[in-house]
Parts: sequence; C-alpha cells; structure tokens
Amino acid sequence: MLIRYPWFGRPLDSELLAIATIYGVQGALGLSHLAISFFFKDELGLSPAQVSSLVGIAMVPWMVKPLYGFISDGVPLFGYRRRSYLMLSSLLGITAWLLLGTVVTTTVGAIAAIALGSLAVAFSDAIIDALVVQRARRESAGDAGSLQSFGWAAVSIGGIVSAYFSGYLLEHFGVRAVFLITAALPLISGLASLAIADPQVTATPFGRSPHTLGLNMGEQIGALRKAVGNRTIWLPAAFVFLWQATPSADSAFFYFTTNELQFNPEFLGVVRFFTNIAGLLGVWIFQRFLRDVPLRRIFFWTTLLSVILGLTSLLLITHTNRLLGIGDRWFSLGDSLILTVAGRIAFMPVLVLAARLCPPGIEATLFALLMSVLNVSSLCSVQLGALLTYMLGVTDTDFTNLWLLILITNLSSLLPLPLIHWLPEQSPAPAVVPPGVA
Repeated sequence: MLIRYPWFGRPLDSELLAIATIYGVQGALGLSHLAISFFFKDELGLSPAQVSSLVGIAMVPWMVKPLYGFISDGVPLFGYRRRSYLMLSSLLGITAWLLLGTVVTTTVGAIAAIALGSLAVAFSDAIIDALVVQRARRESAGDAGSLQSFGWAAVSIGGIVSAYFSGYLLEHFGVRAVFLITAALPLISGLASLAIADPQVTATPFGRSPHTLGLNMGEQIGALRKAVGNRTIWLPAAFVFLWQATPSADSAFFYFTTNELQFNPEFLGVVRFFTNIAGLLGVWIFQRFLRDVPLRRIFFWTTLLSVILGLTSLLLITHTNRLLGIGDRWFSLGDSLILTVAGRIAFMPVLVLAARLCPPGIEATLFALLMSVLNVSSLCSVQLGALLTYMLGVTDTDFTNLWLLILITNLSSLLPLPLIHWLPEQSPAPAVVPPGVA
C-alpha cells in the first residue's frame, strides 16, 4: 500500500522510505561530531593545528568515492549491486564506533577508527546517490524536485534530532558513551537496506551479468572518460575545487569558543541543533526562490555575502560584541545561524549542477567523482588552515593572531571569483540532487 504525503506530492513506497532512513542516519551521525572534537582536544591533548591536520587525514576515504560508485555499478557482491554493499558499509560503521567507544586510546587508533567510519558512510552515500539518480530518471521533472526535497529533509531531520543530544549526552555521559550510542545508527541503515529494490544479477559472489547491469566495465570506463573530457564538466568542477579549497579556521575557532569563551558541550549542541534547522531553511529558500536564478549570479552573491558575514566573527574574537551589549553566546548563535543559511544556499547549486551532468549507466561513478572533487578540495582547505594556524602561532591557549587567521581565511574565498565564467550561465536540464554527506 502506498501512502501519499501532500507536502511532497508523491507516494511513499518501501524503497523511498529506506532511502530516507539511510539519509536520515547520515544526518544523525552528527551525534558524534562534538564528541570527536572534545576527544581530540581533552583526551588526546592535541593542538588546533594538529586537529586540523588529522581531521584532513580522516577525510581520505571520501577522496576515492568514485571507486565505490564504480564497484557498485559494475561488480555485484553476492549477486546484488546495492543492497549487499549497504549492509557491508553498515557493518564497517558499527565496528568503527565500537572501537572508538571501547579500546581506542591513541591518536593513531582514533584516526584509523574515524577513517573506517568515514569509509562506511562514503560507500553507502555513493550507493544511495545512485539510487536517487536512477529513480529521478524514471520520473517527471516535478516528481524529481519533490524527491530532492524529500532526501534533503531526511538528512536535515536526522541532523536536527541528533544535534541537541550530541551536546547533552557529551556533557552528562562523556565521549565514550556518545561513540557507543553512535554505533547503533549504522545498524538502522543496514536493516533499511533490505527494503531496497535490487534484483539479483548473478549467482556467484563477485560475478556479473552484463544484461542486467546495463553497461559493462569497459563501457563504463569509456563513458566516464568521455564525460570527464567534456569541458562542460571539468571546467565547472575546476572552479568548484578552487572555490572550496581556500583555507579554513574551524579547528582554531572551536578551541577559542571552548577554552577562551568557555562554551560547554551542551551549549554547542544547542548551536548545532539550530544550525541544522537553519540549513533546512537554506535549502527551502533555494528551492523556493533561487532554483531558476543563473548559477554565476548565485555563486557571486552568496560568496560575497558569506565573506562579509564570516568577518563578523572578528567581533566575537575581539570581544567587540560585549561593547555592543550582545553576550558571547547569543552573538555566536546568531552568527552561526546566518552563516549556515548563506552557506547552504551557496552550496546547493554545486550539487544541482553535479547531479544534472550525470549520464545514464555511470550515475554512481560520475556523481561520486564530482563529489570527490569537493572532498579533495575540502581536504586542501583543512590542511591549508592547519598550516596557517601553525604559522600564525594559534594554539589551545594563545589566540593573539586568531583575528588574522579569520581575516585571511575569509578573504581568500574571494580569490576564485575572477574565474566564475568557468561555470555555465544556466544549469543543464533539470534533475535530482542526492543529498548525500560529502
């Protein structure tokens, strides 16, 4: 029996519910984010520059995300292209968080376990992205748009539900308990994968049937090479890479808010709760008012606005907000909400463009490749931020040059704008944006 939800205007079948559940779990994995930050800072005693560098290493599994799409598209596991890999990813995720919650006590062990958890999420994300793109190709443009909203809502709801509890649980039970609770979330994804429509294509564990897979591996490689060589794909990808690769000061700012301003985990959880709601608002604003606005115009104005808004952090660092009669917590919360809305609006066109460029037969592989470009650029951003943090002498107790770090990282976002003509003025024909975690 199909249930129709008026807000999305579409029937909610079992597979769609499973997709929403897995996306929701990806959002809910944010439950561990604060715990990881405090684990690095308090239990392992790492500096801001060290944390930035190590977080970058943990992002490596996302850099090879195209490999997961390629494997899923062309190499069935125990006769299935999607379902078996989702269950395997679930098992890896459970293992990673159980290790963090029990036996991990060293920096190397922590990075290895976090990287294993990242691998689990990245693999499942590539597979669910492919399922969403496949469903979109079978439906009208209007239905595809509602599918996009449905997926993004699932991620945002998962993030919203977990956000406040991330701080509350950390405050009252500690990092290990949060890691153990997080270990239960991949299990939900594994159970949901049983509802994925995934016809068996072979009777052997790693065999394949070209009649049921569509394109064989040789054809996949040829189609992928042709797609990547197309200027309409690699030029926008190059611009987005440069746009995302500018340095970040997130780790240093986290140390400032916890060590200097004495923000406790519970308050930081509240901030995450409201910023997740703000992210959902940003998606709604884009879908409602900006989806037909030319890409270049959106990129230009959202980048400019984000830089201006990002510089307001200087008021908090210099305590100017206190002179204006605004408390640190209220200023930080308001600043985070505004920046989240602007950032989500700025990032949505990237995902729209990426999804619309994916040809049939290599949906998982090419979309994962484009997302991998973003992940590599994020890694560059984190590592450049770590280098700047070290060079400017920002530590867990010395924030003298934090204002300069914030200034440099924000203004650097303007550097790619002269190359904005690399983006198409308008996107290709409408399609769906998988909401995955990148």
